[in-house]
Order: sequence, then structure tokens, then C-alpha cells
Amino acid sequence: MKPKSILLMRKLFFPTLLLFCCGVFAQENKKVSTYNYGYNGMEYVVKTTNETTIVSTFNSKFQIKDEIASNVYEQVKCGDFKTGDTLVILGNNAKVTGKCYIKKNGKLTSLNFYYEKVEWDNGLTEIYKKV
Repeated sequence: MKPKSILLMRKLFFPTLLLFCCGVFAQENKKVSTYNYGYNGMEYVVKTTNETTIVSTFNSKFQIKDEIASNVYEQVKCGDFKTGDTLVILGNNAKVTGKCYIKKNGKLTSLNFYYEKVEWDNGLTEIYKKV
């Protein structure tokens, strides 16, 4: 081959390779949808010798409500949170963002967690929208 043809091949090969790699490693488009239904109720109860804690979830997704409720308890128990703080809870197949309200009455503690956004591992994001 002539030196000009080798130089031309190099000029075409590297941009083509770069374009191919960008296409292969490009991220998927994430889908966003809203929902206006959810499950409400007591999901998790923890009794110790000197306290009872009840975790209730609101606007929750049925598939992950139990797991997220137990994770809310663990995160609030281990952290320094105030009522009304926004929490990000990681589950096995979703990340949930919501507000947690803490009420104490004697030996009873109530943790009320309101779902705001669920980001599923498959790329779908569901946002709670009150009707």
C-alpha cells in the first residue's frame, strides 16, 4: 500500500471505531409515568422491651411494600432524621424516594412513609400524583 492510503485508512478507522463504541455503550431512554393509586397500611411492627414501632406506608407499590417498610425502619433507627425529611430507600429491584413522618406517644413510635417516586431497575420511573 501507498503511504497516502494508509493515512486515509487511519483517518477513517478511528472516527468509525469511536462512533461504533458510542452507539454500543449508549444508555437506554428512561421511561417516566405517573400513578394515582397505591397501598396504604401498617406493614412492619417492631416490639422491644421498652418500645413499639409501627411502620406504615402510603401510596406504596404492592411488589415492594414489605421490603421498603423494613428498610425505612432500619434507616430511621440508624440515622438522625427529623419528621418530614425526605428519604431514599434502596430495595432489591427499586429505589424509592419519599417523606417520612415520625410520631411518638409514650412507648409507641409511628413511622409514616409516603412514596413520592419509585425508580425500578428496568428503567421505569413511577411518580405518585394525587388526583
